[in-house]
Amino acid sequence: MDTLLALIIGIGLSAACGFRVFVPLLITSIAAHAGYLQLAKSFQWIGSDVALITFSIATILEIAGYYIPWFDHFLDTMATPAAVIAGTLLTAAMISGMSPFLKWTLAVIAGGGTAGLVQGATVLTRGASTATTGGLANPIFATIELGGSIFMSVVTLWIPVVGICLAITVFVFLSRKVYLRLSRKKLSP
Repeated sequence: MDTLLALIIGIGLSAACGFRVFVPLLITSIAAHAGYLQLAKSFQWIGSDVALITFSIATILEIAGYYIPWFDHFLDTMATPAAVIAGTLLTAAMISGMSPFLKWTLAVIAGGGTAGLVQGATVLTRGASTATTGGLANPIFATIELGGSIFMSVVTLWIPVVGICLAITVFVFLSRKVYLRLSRKKLSP
């Protein structure tokens, strides 16, 4: 049961990485630093003072960057692979007592995959916003994504079952949205 719960927490945090890369890392670092969260042995550095300061600075810079109209597009190109890496890292950090092969396989597929899908959907949404509003609505989306990342991270650590339900809901909603968008592009001449 502990492994399943750890995987659920990892997937929930990975989904939050799809909205903002560093927010879930910072919240995980705060939780580990406060002793609320026990990380796998080789990932206990996430709760260190240095990691807490580093994730705080990175989070502030990431949040600020998404409110600069031209810079948010640059961040989206960087954030996609970074979200996959962060999702993989957070999922692996939650799982202990498992063979390294299985642990990293689960982390890459479940954690990295979830983060990548959510991030991909947010990039498409932001692209549609830019195309339809000339980028004027992008700060609104940036605020929604930030709120989603904070909310998903906190809920996942506080009530993991609710967090995974939110992750699944977000995943289904965004996947459906992406599928419909791609279907429309195929049908248009």
